[in-house]
Amino acid sequence: MTAATRTAGAKEPAEPALEEAATARRATAPIRSLLLRRKGVLARLAAWSAAESAQTFLGGYCVARSLDDGFLRGSPATGLLWLAGAAVAILLGAPVVRGIFAQLPHLTESLRDDLVRGSVVRALRSATAAGRAVDTTAVSRLTSQTEIARDSFAGLVLAARSFVFVAVGALAGLVSLAPQFLLVVIPPLVLGLALFTASLRPMARAQHRYLDADEAVGRRAGITRTALRDIVACGAQEATAAANRRAVEEAAAAQRVLARWAAVRTLSVATAGQLPVFLLLAATPWLLRQGVTAGALVGALTYVLQSLLPALHTLMTVLGAAGARLFVILDRLTRPLPPAPAPAVPANGPRRAGRTTAAVELHGVRAAYGPGARPVLDDLELTVERGEHLAVVGPSGIGKSTLLHAMAGLLTPERGEVRLFGRPVGACPPPELAALRVLLPQEAYVFTGTLRENLCYLRPGAGGPEVDGAVDALALRPLVDRVGGLDRTLTPDTLSLGERQLIALGRAHLASAPLLLLDEATCHMDPVAEATAEQALRARPGTLVVVAHRLSSALRADRVLVLDGSRAQYGTHAELLERSALYRDLTGHWGDAEG
Repeated sequence: MTAATRTAGAKEPAEPALEEAATARRATAPIRSLLLRRKGVLARLAAWSAAESAQTFLGGYCVARSLDDGFLRGSPATGLLWLAGAAVAILLGAPVVRGIFAQLPHLTESLRDDLVRGSVVRALRSATAAGRAVDTTAVSRLTSQTEIARDSFAGLVLAARSFVFVAVGALAGLVSLAPQFLLVVIPPLVLGLALFTASLRPMARAQHRYLDADEAVGRRAGITRTALRDIVACGAQEATAAANRRAVEEAAAAQRVLARWAAVRTLSVATAGQLPVFLLLAATPWLLRQGVTAGALVGALTYVLQSLLPALHTLMTVLGAAGARLFVILDRLTRPLPPAPAPAVPANGPRRAGRTTAAVELHGVRAAYGPGARPVLDDLELTVERGEHLAVVGPSGIGKSTLLHAMAGLLTPERGEVRLFGRPVGACPPPELAALRVLLPQEAYVFTGTLRENLCYLRPGAGGPEVDGAVDALALRPLVDRVGGLDRTLTPDTLSLGERQLIALGRAHLASAPLLLLDEATCHMDPVAEATAEQALRARPGTLVVVAHRLSSALRADRVLVLDGSRAQYGTHAELLERSALYRDLTGHWGDAEG
């Protein structure tokens, strides 16, 4: 047993490394496949780059010879001749650059075509798979992300190719001038490259985190924009603002992490590119004692300053920014589609014998109106069974609306968990959450449109018989006749508050969500209309939770939840009359008010 435990423990740390390696292989597969198909392009690119190596070699070598064989020996003509050779090498760089850029599109455009093709296939499969949410990032993948991948790949090819062939030419030149230069230049160069290479993986992770956070900000902005009317109608402005604030703060934190790794990249450039210059100058006396000439020393500085340092700076900049961005985008574009979710069990569908799932479950829920405020819900435990009718009562400001907002997923508790039909509210995407519950606030929202459009707002596909059934169940016929029929455009300002609430209740009656949450949604209606509405909503399949405005609401409910700010009591009307002093006081208050 002990040995087996040690073996399992030894394997665990390797699993993230194996997963990262598998991710790297998957993300880089399009590039590896492209390079294998474009061997001819790579050969031509290498041939043009070899000319760049020769150009680099001649640049420093001609400068060294111009000094040692010309100017320092009193022969300006020889020195000028060598400098003319260096100038010719520089001028010949123009056709070299042209040849390199002529080959580049054969790689970059092919990569973009492959990524676009894969993104289209992914979007189509996602859109046609049953039970899978719509891929809202498909347009971004097809346009901006594939363009970013193409540009990043082009920059990476140019930078990597330039550094390799420039380094070959520069190192060959240093050896030809004096092998001792390698002892001074190679160690800091290797150290800087090693430091930079070690930072690539965490830099890629930071880039990945930033892109995720940036997409989350975009999603939150889209949700807020499209659901603004519902957010205002449900009084969820503060919860929405808090969620948006968290998304923005995460994006800012990811940006700061990315900036810190950019500082590491700058240190790597300084170590590999600028430290060799300092060491060459510091080691000049030793080099001169070793027989190195002044011209060779100037030639070595030319190689480092004019060739190695610019190529190295470009390579690290491109790898640190474009390279990390390319890897992250390729990871996102090549990520396999998630499995389609299992179909949800209907709220009133068949159940296994001996096993049921409650409509609403609250476990240890704690919530307050703001940070540091006294909690209005503290360690609340509550279970509302499917098909149950629950009334919530308590003094004003005691947390009744907070409770319903937590049930609806519009408010995240400080502590505890809220589950709807067995699923954590926080794990439900907005479309699934909207399909599970409907929340009606006190202020009913009615928009300018026909009465039918208002009633069918939560279920646009409702047919005529279903709409007529809701109208009859809620006694909406007088209102329909008064406004001129179901298809007559409403003017919201001409409706009373009670009529607006009646339309919102009809909207909830037609909704297919199995849970209705009414936050004093009948407070502007007369008792008869309120009783009719509650009976109609209770008769529809599903679960009903009502913040009671009158005693009659509590009397009609299966059970009543009493909130008193310190603890909650739960039971039938008769049970609470016996054991809850607050409920008895509320009952007496309601009776006096109605009398």
